[in-house]
Amino acid sequence: METAARFLILAGLLLVLAGVLAYGFAKLGIGRLPGDLVWRRGRTTVYVPLASMLLLSVLLTLLLNLLLRR
Repeated sequence: METAARFLILAGLLLVLAGVLAYGFAKLGIGRLPGDLVWRRGRTTVYVPLASMLLLSVLLTLLLNLLLRR
């Protein structure tokens, strides 16, 4: 039971962190880069953030390489 409680606490903290990052990225305009695709038809919207995910991937790769370098 203790393991499940730790897992739920960690999952909750990760969700809070993801929410804070999403809010911060929206304020910086990262979700509206030129390579992000948006299709709208009537009441349906499809959003594919290609450029945003590429930028996030590069930034995380650089950060993890700096932090985990031996």
